[in-house]
Amino acid sequence: MPGRLSRRSGVPALLNAMGIHVNSSSAEMDGSALEAAARATRRLGFFDLFTLWFSLGVGLLVLQAGTFLVPALGLAEASLAVVLGTLLGTLPLAAVGWLGSVRGLPTMMLTGSVLGRRGSYVPSVLNVIQLVGWTAFELWVMAVAASRVSAALFGYPGYPLWLVGVAAFCVLLALGGPLIVVRQYLKRIGLWLMLIASLWLTAVVLTQHDLGDLWSRPGQGGMPFGLAMDLVVAMPVSWLPLIADYTRYARGPRGAFWGSYLGYVIANIWFYLLGALLSLVWPLHSASPAMLASAILSLGGGLVAMVAILVDETDNAFADLYSAAVSVQNVVPSVPRRWLVLVLGLVSLLLAAFSRASSYVDFLLVFGGLFVPLFGVLIAGVVVRRRSAESERFPAWPGFAAWACGIALYQVISHWAPQVGASLPSFALSFLAYWILAPRVLARRAPG
Repeated sequence: MPGRLSRRSGVPALLNAMGIHVNSSSAEMDGSALEAAARATRRLGFFDLFTLWFSLGVGLLVLQAGTFLVPALGLAEASLAVVLGTLLGTLPLAAVGWLGSVRGLPTMMLTGSVLGRRGSYVPSVLNVIQLVGWTAFELWVMAVAASRVSAALFGYPGYPLWLVGVAAFCVLLALGGPLIVVRQYLKRIGLWLMLIASLWLTAVVLTQHDLGDLWSRPGQGGMPFGLAMDLVVAMPVSWLPLIADYTRYARGPRGAFWGSYLGYVIANIWFYLLGALLSLVWPLHSASPAMLASAILSLGGGLVAMVAILVDETDNAFADLYSAAVSVQNVVPSVPRRWLVLVLGLVSLLLAAFSRASSYVDFLLVFGGLFVPLFGVLIAGVVVRRRSAESERFPAWPGFAAWACGIALYQVISHWAPQVGASLPSFALSFLAYWILAPRVLARRAPG
């Protein structure tokens, strides 16, 4: 029937109507997550991945995290924690991105190299749970911020309408897939809006306040430097379960590593420090996304900046939702991704609508702590395999044992010595445990 969208052409047609141009060959909506990315779909270069990870490193939640560092720490000490934590924390993120490009596989499928094919189902299920939760939280954050903008413009917040609207838009992006989102949406629209808003907001803070005075203020105490570092490291490592879902489409490993690393490092440092500055110049009753949105809106021109930041925020929910569907496909590869995206998007919307989003953030952070040591094991697996024949079949139990060691250390440090910071030590322990265990197990199994 003329004018009616067919089931197969509906999403590309909708995206085309929005000005995001796509043809059937570029919309990878149904491909199996178990297969290495076809050479024809490896189109993301250095700047594409720089754009993606720069954009994912920007947002209200990163600003919010920056406000936690001050005034407990002085601005100088907080800046050191941000720079060091970002440089160190982004290294494992980029390393997994490099591995995804080399293997052409999504992240959860990569874990099968150290946990076994069926063993990879365990982190896949955990990842789906945390990503659906994070999608719901992102939808809630965007709807709250958008309702503040709506109230300023029209005198009507309209929170329920905004929640449904942002959810529908993020589902549409996830249906399009990373090639479309990066090359058509972020590079043409989202990145430039976000850059203008971020530069304007930074200029306002730096020109209207005495940076020298802010820099010289001592911290008030209450947060050890190690804990501040851990808070910063937590942001890049929270993306570890997702990164290879996107870098598998990279043209080459070098561009995958450096594009992801530099993009995320610049954005994370910028927005952590911007959040810390905002907290110092505009003392907030609470560091909630709603309070941050209100503070930005109170500035001259703040409305435009808030809208631009909201537009950019959609890529975070897109990434969470798309990767949740990819993780499900690692367990049940026969289910089309488009249906997974729709179902998971609906579940996330219901969670955002009927749960207190702020109440389950701690629960989500606990899940995130499970993945830091897992990727220490994964990267150790690359090192171990380079010292042995690629065809060697490693048993799964050393991977699980090393993962368990890292999880245990993470919990011990976070509960009894939070001033040390748990992320990097647990990553290092799981790396060392697998690096020691796996070759010895293989040697014992060798004939003679």
